[in-house]
Amino acid sequence: MTNKRLVLTTCGSLEEARSIAHALVERHLAACVNIVPQIESAYRWQGEIETAAECLLVIKTTEEAGPRLRAALSELHSYELPECIELTIEDGNAAYLEWIGESVR
Repeated sequence: MTNKRLVLTTCGSLEEARSIAHALVERHLAACVNIVPQIESAYRWQGEIETAAECLLVIKTTEEAGPRLRAALSELHSYELPECIELTIEDGNAAYLEWIGESVR
């Protein structure tokens, strides 16, 4: 197991996804953010089933940066309750994982 993490969140527009991705990298909270456009989400919100076109962000970060990254997502995101799911990276290319660590402060 490593201290590297993948964090998932969704955004309502490509413009917002790009804005959040750039802010996270600029703030050294993420080494890289992949933007996956044009996903469709179905979810329950305030007792109703909703469907929305969204973009998925796949954020590469570290365990230590997690709390600051979550705070930044709350600050930057337009959603009342932004998704923020953190997954542990068990293993991977050692040089890539090292780069994540060097890129995130």
